[in-house]
Amino acid sequence: MFKRVVVTGLGALTPIGNTVPEFWNGLLSGTSGAGPITRFDATNYKTKFACEVKHFDPTQFIDKKEVRRLDRFAQFAIVSSDEAIKDSGLDQPGINRDRVGVIWGSGIGGLDVFIEEITNLALNPIPRFNPFFIPKMIIDIAPGHISMRWGLRGPNYAAVAACATSNIALIDAFTYIKLGKCIAVVAGGSEAPISAGGVGGFNAMRAMSERNDSPETASRPFDKDRDGFVVGEGAGAIVLEELEHALARGAKIYCEMVGGGMSADAYHLTAPHPEGLGATLSMNSALEDANLKPEDIDYINVHGTSTPLGDTIELAAIKKVFGEHAYKLNISSTKSMTGHLLGAAGAIEAIACIMAVKEDIAPPTINHFTDDPAIDQRLNLTYHKPQKRVINAALSNGFGFGGHNATVIFKKFVK
Repeated sequence: MFKRVVVTGLGALTPIGNTVPEFWNGLLSGTSGAGPITRFDATNYKTKFACEVKHFDPTQFIDKKEVRRLDRFAQFAIVSSDEAIKDSGLDQPGINRDRVGVIWGSGIGGLDVFIEEITNLALNPIPRFNPFFIPKMIIDIAPGHISMRWGLRGPNYAAVAACATSNIALIDAFTYIKLGKCIAVVAGGSEAPISAGGVGGFNAMRAMSERNDSPETASRPFDKDRDGFVVGEGAGAIVLEELEHALARGAKIYCEMVGGGMSADAYHLTAPHPEGLGATLSMNSALEDANLKPEDIDYINVHGTSTPLGDTIELAAIKKVFGEHAYKLNISSTKSMTGHLLGAAGAIEAIACIMAVKEDIAPPTINHFTDDPAIDQRLNLTYHKPQKRVINAALSNGFGFGGHNATVIFKKFVK
C-alpha cells in the first residue's frame, strides 16, 4: 500500500519576498521583482536588469566563517530550508533523522565562485586556487550542508535538469515517501545566476528580455510583445512528509502532494517541441499518477517564461490535455513577478500552488498589455489581479533546456 504524502513546511527566498508570507503577499499584490543589476557592472551588457533577492545578509542566518565557504546558491538553500524545517516542526526532538532525507536541486550551482576562480587563474601565471573552490561550486553541496546542519541522515543528493530541476526534486522526494523509504524529505532548489557569466551567456543565446527602459514590465508572459525571460535568483524549500507520521506528531498540514510526471521532448537543445509533445506527456503522466481527471484541476501555474515560442506551445499543450475544461481553469505565470529562477523556479512555483490550494486564491499574471493573436484569449490567464475561487487541486509545470519536463500536483488535504 502506497503512503500518502503531505506538505508540512515551506521556505522561500525570492525577488519579491524573503519569507513565505512575504513571497505570497508579493504575488497577491502583483509586485515585480525586476530592477537594475547590482550584483556586477552590467553597463556593457545587452540586458542590464534582473530579479535579484533584496536585503539579503547571509550572516544574519549563518556564521560569518561559514558564509565565506559557501557560494550564494548554497547560502540561499540553507536559509530557505531553515524556514521550511522550522515551519514543519522537524527541528523538534523525537524525529527519527535517519529517515529524513534532503533532495535539492540547482540548474547551475556555484557560478559565482567558478567565475571568480577562473578569472584569478587567467590573471595570475602562478595557479592559486581557494581550497573551497570545488566544495563551493558543486551542486550537491547544498543538500549536503542542509543535512549536516540538521543531522538528517536519509537519502541525500542533488537533482539537475535545468529549469525542471526542483520539480524533479519534489517528485523524487514524493516517491521516496510514497514507497515508505522516508518519513519526510526536505526538497527544493536554489539558484544564483545573476553574474557576468550568467547574464552574458543567456544574452548570447538571445533568450533574455532586453527591455532595459522598463525592467519591471519586461517579464510579460502571453503578451504579444514579449521578448524573452528575466533572470532571477533565490530558493524554495518544501517539507514533504508521510501522512501518518505528520498526524501522529500533530503537524500542521498545508495540503497533499498527489502526483508527479516527467518526460523528455527528445527534440532540440533549447526549443520546446513545436507540438508540445513533452509537455503533454508530463501533464498526463502527473494526472495518472495522482489518479485525477483533467476536470479535477482548478489552477495551473505554467512554466510561462515570457518567450515567444514557449508560452504559446505550453498553452496549446494545456488545451490538448484539458480539452474544454481548459476554459474553466485559472492559469497564471508568476514568473511575470519573480522572473525565472531557473533550477529554483519549480520550488517557488510549487509553493505558489500550495498556497493557492490553501487560501483558494489564484495569483495573477502581471504585465499584460497587448493580446497575442497566437494565444487563445478565451483562456483565463488571470491577468493583472488575483482571483478568488475554490481551488481543490493545482498543477505546476517546469520545463528545461535539454527537453526536460516535470509536472507536480497538489490538492486539498482530506483526512
